[in-house]
Amino acid sequence: MASDPLNTVTADVQLFTKDHPLSFAKGGQLTEVTVRYETYGTLNENKTNAVFVCHALTGDAHAAGQRDGEKKPGWWDSLIGPGKPIDTDRFYVICPNLLGGCQGTTGPSSINPATGKSYGLGFPALDMRDFVSVHRGLVSHLGIDTLLATIGGSLGGMQVLQWALDAPQDMASAIIIAASSRLTAQNIAFSAVAREAIMRDDGFSGGQYVDEGTSPDTGLSIARMMAHITYTSEGALWDKFGRSPQNTDLSGDLGVDFAVESYLQYQGETFLDRFDALSYLYLSRVMDYFDPFAHDGACELLSDHPVPTLVCSFSSDWRFSSRQSKRIATRLERAGVPVTYQEIEAGVGHDSFLLEIPDYLELVGNFLDYRLEVAHDSSR
Repeated sequence: MASDPLNTVTADVQLFTKDHPLSFAKGGQLTEVTVRYETYGTLNENKTNAVFVCHALTGDAHAAGQRDGEKKPGWWDSLIGPGKPIDTDRFYVICPNLLGGCQGTTGPSSINPATGKSYGLGFPALDMRDFVSVHRGLVSHLGIDTLLATIGGSLGGMQVLQWALDAPQDMASAIIIAASSRLTAQNIAFSAVAREAIMRDDGFSGGQYVDEGTSPDTGLSIARMMAHITYTSEGALWDKFGRSPQNTDLSGDLGVDFAVESYLQYQGETFLDRFDALSYLYLSRVMDYFDPFAHDGACELLSDHPVPTLVCSFSSDWRFSSRQSKRIATRLERAGVPVTYQEIEAGVGHDSFLLEIPDYLELVGNFLDYRLEVAHDSSR
């Protein structure tokens, strides 16, 4: 067996009990929550080098490295690993699968122990604060008092923002990438169409498709195809495909004629192997309702315990635009938080946060290097 330079650990932990249930922000409780998570690197003696990674909508706990028997690397391999910005030779990295997810953590397609059937649409409505509650439970389970940093892109960045507002004492710094504090009407509209495609599929079976033995494959694949278009830029699609035919020439019928059509079809089909329709519905809806600065006193705790924060956006990201990132930075600055904001020039759209863009990697790496130096100086 090949050695693992990341010192990867994959584990499941059950958090919360009947005596201490998870109470959801919008009502409802769970007495059993299983969380799948991975860690990379080694926690130092003073426990001051932990970096918590929050994943985006369709991510999972496998953020880095290559698991045995699998060809696909972690979804954030561009950032996490030896010598990379989140250097696993120096940082102890934690990445869980989200509450409501479908890659090992309890979600709406999980079996409800009280009924023996899947939760389905009976799963409690989720809020960004529920993600934070479970993240905090995992950090406590791991015996860590203060994280060196929390970091996430897109929905992951939203989690980081909510966590900083709710419990700033948990972290020494925060990194929010390609995120938003309040989705635009256009963003909400895209997600609404995706959810409709899923729920109108006959295989959805009122949300009980796990028990019925059906699956809304057509709706879920269409949702993914449309979402994928929004994650890239017009220029990136043109550079990759242009108007190239999929085969020798264009037939003129209603089949897959253009290369870009074939690519989207592939994206939709492969998505079915790794993601669950109910998780897509629940997690995307959390994003729609996220608006933390709308609450009176939202920054009160953060004002009392300012968390140095890096906010990063990408020039070609039209789904979570730089304007949305600037709004986060401005609100935090008004609360007295030390904020570094940077827009990175990149032509590939929202998915830029997953890619190897030199200026972006350098920005994140330098920020974390400095935070680690500060932590070392404080522990002396």
